[in-house]
Amino acid sequence: MKRQNKIQQIVLIIFFSLLCLGIIFPFWLLLSASFSNEGVITTQGYQIWPNPFDISAYEYVFRNPDQILRAYGLTFVFSISAMVLSVLLMSMIAYPLARSNLKGKSVINFYLYFTMLFNGGLVPTYLLVSRTLHLNDTIWVYILLGLINPWYVFMIRTFFKGIPGEIVESATIDGASEYTIFVRMILPLSKPVLATIALFVFLGKWNDWNTALIYITKPELYSLQYLLQKIMEDINILKQNQELGGMLSVSDIPAETVRMAMAIIVAGPALVVFPFFQKYFVKGLTVGSVKG
Repeated sequence: MKRQNKIQQIVLIIFFSLLCLGIIFPFWLLLSASFSNEGVITTQGYQIWPNPFDISAYEYVFRNPDQILRAYGLTFVFSISAMVLSVLLMSMIAYPLARSNLKGKSVINFYLYFTMLFNGGLVPTYLLVSRTLHLNDTIWVYILLGLINPWYVFMIRTFFKGIPGEIVESATIDGASEYTIFVRMILPLSKPVLATIALFVFLGKWNDWNTALIYITKPELYSLQYLLQKIMEDINILKQNQELGGMLSVSDIPAETVRMAMAIIVAGPALVVFPFFQKYFVKGLTVGSVKG
């Protein structure tokens, strides 16, 4: 029996090692390509090790470091701000919906569900944001748009329902107000779901380029994603002009390596942030198994 268990453990170790390798290898290939020479990639394709080692792609991206750093700082600020506000507002909506004594709960649930299926459309939204609220060309357009996601509200509400009602009842008997119960008891017990939603919101805001495309005209308010997209568009225009003019080789412009370098630049903060949320994911799985 022990021998059989040992064989099963070895098989599992091999399986998950191969799975991890399959996940890490594409990222490593991406990292290697970002430090490779454009001509080598064009002629020989992607390599596991960059040969020769070339940082021209990063030099091209950071040729104007002030602009990149400003976009980094702006994106980080509005991503964090939107994450905190979004989680706070959605949890405040989900808490009363999780209570059984809320009147009109079915109407509110239907209203939230209806917004998941239908929206006003791009043109009415643009007119509301730019003409009525005057949020265009401000950092608030990044923060305030999309703060409430009905799907996330339902996720938080479901988790709140799983918290034993006796906790709320005992706190009510002790004289605690609804705000005290919500802030000091419900939110600390809901760290797994709140951390998960916070990460989703942060990644959604961090990867947002569409907002800048529609509402931002000032270069100093470009988000990181949109700025990198503009850099890529400039490279494509240069390549097209070179192909038409025939003066220089297309491989002189690091188009492919710049694309890989931009992917590394964008993915960096997400890779740094994720480990801080990982323990809450594990805790959430543990809590779910105990409740089940």
